[in-house]
Amino acid sequence: MLNQNDHSRDSAGLTYVYPVVSRRAGGVSIGINLNVNNACNWACMYCQVPNLTRGGPPPIDLKQLEAELRIFLHDATQGDFLTREAPPEARRLMDVAFSGNGEPTSAAEFSDAVVVVEAVLRDFDLLDTLTLRLITNGSLLHRDTVRRGIARIGALNGEVWFKIDRATEEGIAQVNGIHLAPERIKAALLACAELAPTWVQTCYFAVDGQEASEEEQSAYLQLIGSASQKIKGVHLYGLARPSLQPDAQRLSNCPKADFLRFATKISALGIKVVANP
Repeated sequence: MLNQNDHSRDSAGLTYVYPVVSRRAGGVSIGINLNVNNACNWACMYCQVPNLTRGGPPPIDLKQLEAELRIFLHDATQGDFLTREAPPEARRLMDVAFSGNGEPTSAAEFSDAVVVVEAVLRDFDLLDTLTLRLITNGSLLHRDTVRRGIARIGALNGEVWFKIDRATEEGIAQVNGIHLAPERIKAALLACAELAPTWVQTCYFAVDGQEASEEEQSAYLQLIGSASQKIKGVHLYGLARPSLQPDAQRLSNCPKADFLRFATKISALGIKVVANP
């Protein structure tokens, strides 16, 4: 049975489509995994993907993606999938989320996949019922195809969850395994927010027993604050499942009081915060 501590990508026996119980979505989220080879352009130290490698996905079989989504939605809406596989408190479909085992926008067919998902949801009369989401690190917003896909999500009243965990070059390198200037993250965030309703999603945790430094917290608050009028809010969350990366043993959840103190600092900027310690 599905539970929020297991986000296995093969729980339904399909290649691209996987259901999970999402504590942030509040029910069953239908995941779209375009990175079936476990490849990502980032290497976040808290990532739960096994055998994570650098890179992008192989070509996407859009016809297979469409067929799998149709099969799953039929079972979920007309069959007994939710009763059979979901706990009672989560027996409702909440969204379709481009997420998975790597950065979804790294797929060359990303924008085409959005069109495919839209068509299937329209056929099942679910466009007004299920939210279409993209969970992204935002690093590829400079690509026209990525912007086109995000704009389509926005036109469908969907939304983007944009990952920002740290906001100094050193913090980004440590946590996300990528050398990236904070100014580029800010520019990509603002560009994304112009295309679709955008939430920042932040995994806040301790490394070697220490939460982010005051300098790191200040840089994060400055970056988020500069976009406060553009974003919908911040999803702040702790570690729900064990990391499968080399530094896993160094990670732990912050004490709840520290976590909530940081959430309060974000709220003080006038930004809505959804907190899941």
